[in-house]
Amino acid sequence: MKSVVNYFKEIYFGLRSLITGLRVTGHYITHPKEIITQQYPENRDTLKMFERFRGEVVLIHDEKNEHRCTGCSACEVACPNGTIEIIHKKVDVDGRKVKALDKFVYHLQMCTMCGLCIPACPTDAIKMANTFEHAVFDRSKLTKILNKPGSKIMDGIK
Repeated sequence: MKSVVNYFKEIYFGLRSLITGLRVTGHYITHPKEIITQQYPENRDTLKMFERFRGEVVLIHDEKNEHRCTGCSACEVACPNGTIEIIHKKVDVDGRKVKALDKFVYHLQMCTMCGLCIPACPTDAIKMANTFEHAVFDRSKLTKILNKPGSKIMDGIK
């Protein structure tokens, strides 16, 4: 007797689930502007990713080719995969040698886009960009130097 009751219960829940699914489908048929599926790559020029999307790490530069990275290596330490590599150089400031950023190396092929490096940065020098097309034929193109040639640190950032 118990198995007969379970049999009809399963039929009831199956029909209820079917009706719920058909209701959602019917809603999107009658409201086509609410469909969020996009036809990629046909819309490549107009496609905008969501603001919270994590594409890759970028070093923010202003119009004067200045950045906020002090080379403190906090992002390098926070990265669980060793994706970020900070290479230092010594510069003279007021007659004494000070450590400064030489190269900000980013290994995109090892990045899991976890974003742990972003809150670790004390000067907000890096952020996650919305880029998402990273396919290349040459793996070496996935290793990037994020500081632009000739860039320097902004005044007042220590």
